[in-house]
Amino acid sequence: MYRIAEDFVQEWANASKGALKVMQAIPNDKMEVAIVEGHNSLGWLSWHLVKVAGAFGHFAGLQIPAPGPDMDQPETMAEIVEMYEEVREAYKKEVASLTEEQLLEEVPAFGGTMKRGALLRVVITHQTHHVGQMTVLLRQAGLNVPPVMGPTKEMQ
Repeated sequence: MYRIAEDFVQEWANASKGALKVMQAIPNDKMEVAIVEGHNSLGWLSWHLVKVAGAFGHFAGLQIPAPGPDMDQPETMAEIVEMYEEVREAYKKEVASLTEEQLLEEVPAFGGTMKRGALLRVVITHQTHHVGQMTVLLRQAGLNVPPVMGPTKEMQ
């Protein structure tokens, strides 16, 4: 749980930079790559991160520009990346102004409530989970895996 806004902002800068690199590594013709047919694809996972970041931001009372639940996945990665970059910047700005008291406030989330600082921890944990899935799918698709949390095979 975050108790100081700057702690989230710093971690978000690193985590979202890695997620952005992964999204930028996905060419349009590989957006449908999934571990098995009908499961989460690279394009779906990227779009999911944009949408859920918006929903979590809404729960936290932040102004995060994200698509609504009924908005269809864009056809190109460039469109998804552009929207993710907007979400990325909005989190930095919105959270930077939160006080310690606001991070401890209870906010609606997942059918109950949780502290805003705890919900922000979930934002990063959720994203990290899916970025890990995406790096495996990139490798399966024969694509280079960008460095997210350190060097990759391609950097050796």
